[in-house]
Amino acid sequence: MRALRTIENKSDPCGGKYIYVHDLPPRFNEDMLKECRSLSVWTNMCKFTSNAGLGPHWRMLKGCFQIRGGFDIARYLWGYNISTRDAASLELVDWLMKRPEWRIMGGKDHFLVAGRITWDFRRLTDEESDWGNKLLFLPAAKNMSMLVVESSPWNANDFGIPYPTYFHPAKDDDVFIWQERMRNLERKWLFSFAGAPRHDNPKSIRGQIIDQCKKSKVGKLLECDFGESKCHSPSSIMQMFQSSLFCLQPQGDSYTRRSAFDSMLAGCIPVFFHPGSAYTQYTWHLPKNYTTYSLFIPEDDIRKRNVSIEEVLNPRSKLETLKDSFDVAVQAVIDKVTRLRRNIIQGRTEYDNFVEENSWKYELLDEGQREVGAHEWDPFFSKPKDGNSDSGGSSAEAAKNSWKNEQRDQS
Repeated sequence: MRALRTIENKSDPCGGKYIYVHDLPPRFNEDMLKECRSLSVWTNMCKFTSNAGLGPHWRMLKGCFQIRGGFDIARYLWGYNISTRDAASLELVDWLMKRPEWRIMGGKDHFLVAGRITWDFRRLTDEESDWGNKLLFLPAAKNMSMLVVESSPWNANDFGIPYPTYFHPAKDDDVFIWQERMRNLERKWLFSFAGAPRHDNPKSIRGQIIDQCKKSKVGKLLECDFGESKCHSPSSIMQMFQSSLFCLQPQGDSYTRRSAFDSMLAGCIPVFFHPGSAYTQYTWHLPKNYTTYSLFIPEDDIRKRNVSIEEVLNPRSKLETLKDSFDVAVQAVIDKVTRLRRNIIQGRTEYDNFVEENSWKYELLDEGQREVGAHEWDPFFSKPKDGNSDSGGSSAEAAKNSWKNEQRDQS
């Protein structure tokens, strides 16, 4: 694990774009790699932690980096008490707070990257049965920015970055060649879905989506389940996506799923059923006008069985993107810290009357806007009195099941 902070030097033409990488004690990184077989209950992670923990496709230090925040919690999510789950987080924060770099801005110019969803780091209580650790609820950690594959719409210190995909271009031409190939593919299916039902979740619409796929002559279904499955085969998934005009992307046990990005790379237009699956997650990487790259069907329309997916879908323009998600995320963090420094100098906050639970709205505001109001997606992110969303995104049990079901279904 490495903690990073941005460095500003006005006399340098690259000032404000440097990143300082903390050299953390071995217990936060190298020691974890020595126990790579224990990082996942179901998967041998050793091959994915090669290259000093960066995996077979890596970018590090000379312009690139990776943080192993998810490795620690992955070892202890199942069968360990809260003291074990919290230990490394408490030690890390304690170590950082003693550093001179931390004291410059109280950690507000630091960020961590974790390859897991935010709910793994947001345990709501100290009950042993509750899920994850409490890293993101620690006072010091709240000052840092956390880059995760799924963020909380109600909290201000974590930001969604895209899931890793099967496509790893080495140079610009690789991207152009791939895009041209995707544009010229023959797509015989109107829509497709790769996934499994959620029998234990009565609010899930996956059952209805699977039924519609099975009944449609222009729909394609790749069923996923435990054990051997074509969903574990990159070629099977990508072949289906490359043969489809639209790819259905409902919630799993949490808002997001990796499959959305695989479908985009395949030139298959993603169809989302909840704004938390992409629109309020990847505001640094995806256009704010979601109609330019996707289709949205409110999940209630499917749940109430009053909408036919086949009748709704019509061919639209294919997704085109050249930006690398790594570069976008790093530049966004640098911009965030730059704005923070400027606001501190000017003695003001970024937004007037900032309300953290409206974080997802602030991220959607255009530059110069400072106030939020009513939004069409408010019903999707309403919170009951117990503090959890009834949409399936933030409950501890949903998070637990999400990563469990990932073994059967790109969740």
